[in-house]
Amino acid sequence: MASWYGGVFQGRKTANGEIYDAMQFTCAHKTLPFGTYLTVTNLENNRTVRVRVNDRGPFVNERIIDLSYAAARELGMIQNGIAKVHIEVEESAIPQVRFNIQVGAWKDFDRVLAHKNRLDEAGIDSRADLQPNGITRLIVAELAEEEVFQTVIELERLGFTNLFIYQLQ
Repeated sequence: MASWYGGVFQGRKTANGEIYDAMQFTCAHKTLPFGTYLTVTNLENNRTVRVRVNDRGPFVNERIIDLSYAAARELGMIQNGIAKVHIEVEESAIPQVRFNIQVGAWKDFDRVLAHKNRLDEAGIDSRADLQPNGITRLIVAELAEEEVFQTVIELERLGFTNLFIYQLQ
């Protein structure tokens, strides 16, 4: 079930810090990341609208989404105040979790270059990060979540077994 909100909320801050504008195609959802785009279909009349999550709610049982006035008007649900809806999340709008794998850390830069060359020959892109303490970390950077497991297997096959995997913020 969807509901809509406007009126007293006009001009107030939403949960992501934006100013609520009832004439924008936005919505409130309890858990989806801010900025996520959704296609909402009113199951009673088959009308659809595209909205962006910029607020939290609704805080009423049985309701999954609170739509802006403009979105609710587009769906033809102003009069009833609520409607049965189907929601589709645009996959590209969901932030992707990224990971780095630290292959090793050495003081001797020649060792770093030798290991980097081994990785390059195996088709694994890596970078060397010189730290302020003179240690250079060899990192396989910016991996999508689904790439991490296979990359770890390949690194271990190459003899790199002391790996440090961490999620990027």
